[in-house]
Amino acid sequence: MKEIKDIVAAFDRAQQQGQQTALATVVGVEGSAYRRPGARMLITEDGSLTGAISGGCLEGDALRKAQQVMFRQQSMLVTYDTTDEDDAKLGVGLGCNGIIHILIEPVVPGTPHHPVQLLKDWLQQRQSAVLATLFSLEDRRGPQPGTALLLTANGARRHAFFDSNGWHQALTRDAAEALHTGISVTRQYAQYTAFIEVLQAPVSLLVFGAGNDAIPLTALAGVLGWEATVIDGRPGYASVQRFPLARRVLVAKPQQALQQLAIDRRTAAVLMTHNYNYDLAMLRQLLPLPLPYIGSLGPRKKLERMLEELRNEGLDIPPAQLQKVYGPTGLDIGAEGAEEIALSITAEIQTVLTASSGASLRNKQAPIHMKPEAASSPEFRNLIP
Repeated sequence: MKEIKDIVAAFDRAQQQGQQTALATVVGVEGSAYRRPGARMLITEDGSLTGAISGGCLEGDALRKAQQVMFRQQSMLVTYDTTDEDDAKLGVGLGCNGIIHILIEPVVPGTPHHPVQLLKDWLQQRQSAVLATLFSLEDRRGPQPGTALLLTANGARRHAFFDSNGWHQALTRDAAEALHTGISVTRQYAQYTAFIEVLQAPVSLLVFGAGNDAIPLTALAGVLGWEATVIDGRPGYASVQRFPLARRVLVAKPQQALQQLAIDRRTAAVLMTHNYNYDLAMLRQLLPLPLPYIGSLGPRKKLERMLEELRNEGLDIPPAQLQKVYGPTGLDIGAEGAEEIALSITAEIQTVLTASSGASLRNKQAPIHMKPEAASSPEFRNLIP
C-alpha cells in the first residue's frame, strides 16, 4: 500500500518537472525471490527510483531497460534467471534461486487509464480492487499490453486495453472471482498471460487515546502506509501538532466518536486512553461492529473487568466477538518503552489481518510468502518430503 502511494506521489512530481516515467512490475516468480508478484518501481528519466522490485540486485539493470522503454514508448518484458549459479552476468550475486518476470511499461499521461492512473483511481476509494496486468511469455518481442483492467468492489471497471476476440470477458470474470476470494491468481488467455492482483484497502487504525504512548503508534502506522485516526476527549492532547502522521485527529466524547468514523473489515481499534470509563464506553460500542481487531492496552484484569461490567449491563457478548478482542494488546516481544509497545501492537494487528502465526520464519515449513490456506491444502502438503 505505502509503495503504491509513494509511486503515485513520485509520478505527480515527475509530471510537474516534465519528466518521462516508466513503471516496472513483478508479474511472475518461479521459485524464490526477494519480492512477490505485484511489487512495483517507478523510474523517471533522470534515474530516480521509487519502490522496489528486488532487494537492490535488479534495480540497476531495470533502470537501463526502463530508459529504453521511455525512449521507444513500448513496454518490455524482462526475465531474470537467478537459478543460474553464474550470477556474474548480472554483475551481482543474487542468491534468490528463482526466475523473475518483470514488465516495464512507459507511463504516457495523455493516454486514458495509464497504469499509474489506474492505481490513483483505486487509492481514491477505500475499497478492495483487482488489477490485471497482461504480458506475453510466448512472444517477448511482440506487444505487451501491460496494466489493463481495474475492477473495484463496487463493480466499477477501468479498461486500458481490450482485444477483439472476446477473451476479455473471461478476464473480467476471473478478476471478479479473485476479488471475491481475495486471492491473486495468474491466468492464460490466448497468447497472453494475466497477473490478476488483489489490492486490499489500506488498514484503518483507530487509536482511542492521545497520550504520549500513542505518538509512536501512529508514527509507525504512517510508516506502514496505514491510515491512523486518533480520538480523544482532551483537546490539549488530541492535536495535529502532536500527531503529524495521523490521517485524522478527532476531539470527541465516547458517545460522539463513532458518528465520525467509518468501520469495515480492514479496521483495527486500540483502546489506550488510560481512562477506564472512556475505554469501557468505546468497547461497548465497538464489540458488535465488524472490525477484526480490538486491542486493549493495560493488564488483562482491566479488560476482564470491563467485559464483566458490560455483561452485568445485559450486553450479550458472543464468543465470535470475544475472539477479536486482544488484551493485553500486542505480541510478546519483550516490549518495554512506548516505541517497542507500538511495534508489538502493529505486529499483532498485521498478524491478525493476514491470518499469520507471528512465529519465527526459520520454523516455517512452507515458502515464507505462501498464504496459510494454501499451505494447508492437500496439493501443497504432497510437496513436503
